[in-house]
Amino acid sequence: MTITRKQAENIATVLSEGLPYIQKFYNKIIVVKYGGAAMTESFLKESFARDIALMKLVGMKPVIVHGGGPQIGEELKKAGVTSEFINGQRITTKSTMKVVKKVLGKNINKEIIKLLKKHGGHGLSFNHEEFKIIKASKKHNKDVDLGYVGNVSRILKTPLQKALSSDYIPVIAPIGLNRKNDFLNINADSVAGKVAQALRAEKLILLTDVKGIGDSKNDLISKISLRKGQKLLKEDFIKGGMTPKLSAALEAKKNGVKSSHIIDGRVPHAVLLEVLTEEGVGTMIS
Repeated sequence: MTITRKQAENIATVLSEGLPYIQKFYNKIIVVKYGGAAMTESFLKESFARDIALMKLVGMKPVIVHGGGPQIGEELKKAGVTSEFINGQRITTKSTMKVVKKVLGKNINKEIIKLLKKHGGHGLSFNHEEFKIIKASKKHNKDVDLGYVGNVSRILKTPLQKALSSDYIPVIAPIGLNRKNDFLNINADSVAGKVAQALRAEKLILLTDVKGIGDSKNDLISKISLRKGQKLLKEDFIKGGMTPKLSAALEAKKNGVKSSHIIDGRVPHAVLLEVLTEEGVGTMIS
């Protein structure tokens, strides 16, 4: 592809302005929760993989935790199964869990590895078959049995640290294993937060399909403190999928992660914009 001199100058300027951030985050662990439109639209999938590969190339240590709710829903629909949700959490029967393992643990996980490889990154699967690093317990709800739904009890960090030191990009499916050796479906935002805490990550970045955290008028809040974030959690306008995201971001920040970010994954190169610019493309909890 031929570019004009002006385009070349713009590229050089962007790279030059990004240098301080590249230096700042060199050798730092950045946990990214990948989900929403960013993993369903082809162009966004490609740009995400390129961003992660570039981060790795310049010396950062990205870790990916992926979701896959829409893909699971589509697979269940094909099988004629209707999903029920309680507070954004899918009730997971034994047959549903089989689909979850297939879609999250195999299809999506392997697709991400393949996309990373295409752009020069070397991914390593951490799913229900490989490593089993997510130790979990059954999640209880006072009104209904959620089935095979779990909470993270512990993250086994040593396999992740070994992968990072060997220049791999860990790609983690949010499937946990309990003491009875049952696999449990876990919210990917929660898993990403726990992984970031276990690795003492520099950043936790959660991709979503909105511009970030909005106030009561839905205007973007670009930066909030821990205290403000805890207050927001109690507000009626923070609901649905944003609740686990904000909870995970706040808990991570409270437990050693330098900063947490909830960003708009519909924006091309959203992760790079968040890492390499001052403004970013969402809400930062710092």
